[in-house]
Amino acid sequence: MADPPQILVIDDDAELCELLAELLGQEGYAVESARDAITGLARAQEKPFTLVVLDVMLPGLNGFEVLTRLRQSSRVPVLMLTARGEDVDRIVGLEMGADDYLPKPFNPRELVARVRALHRRTGPAAGPGGAEAQQALSVDDLEVFPAARRVRVRGEEVKLTTAEYDLLEVLVRQAGTVVSREELARRVLGRRLAAYDRGIDMHVSNLRRKLGPGPGGGERIKTVRNAGYILARERA
Repeated sequence: MADPPQILVIDDDAELCELLAELLGQEGYAVESARDAITGLARAQEKPFTLVVLDVMLPGLNGFEVLTRLRQSSRVPVLMLTARGEDVDRIVGLEMGADDYLPKPFNPRELVARVRALHRRTGPAAGPGGAEAQQALSVDDLEVFPAARRVRVRGEEVKLTTAEYDLLEVLVRQAGTVVSREELARRVLGRRLAAYDRGIDMHVSNLRRKLGPGPGGGERIKTVRNAGYILARERA
């Protein structure tokens, strides 16, 4: 029998940690909690967790510092908990490599739904199966390897977060076609796009920075006003 997926919750709210352990346990997850940043970071670095739930406001290091250090060695999916109304926290978190965010206070069952969505995108059954999953996808000098979830530009490997990779794969599979922000949110984040939700836009911004310009120097991922995004093809 396979071991249950492992979730690490880094939050100093003991009551919330206990509640999430109960709810996620009912969904088949094994939950471990850390009440401070140093302990949480150490556990995240020494054990291969399926997903990390990380609060921004922590004693000692804050959540951003934990995420920065974690991203130096790990691409584990990270769901950040931010203060409601603090848009800057969400933007900074996504820029630093968080895969999604949830503002506090929140319905705990919404967090469970977010965890399930992120896990579906990265679990063994994620992505298309069969020969399609094994085949490399190429657009100009960009190569995507779905089976290994790896990306190369001009032969050099590019490290992406879970959400960034998922977003890129959707765009690559539909290269030359506009994909709406709503569709990207559904397929990448596993949820509907909320009002003033900039999650997809921040992931696109991060991708542009990491992938760099296209072979001809133009923008690789283009914004189509009031429509969405398109991965441009420069070569036939």
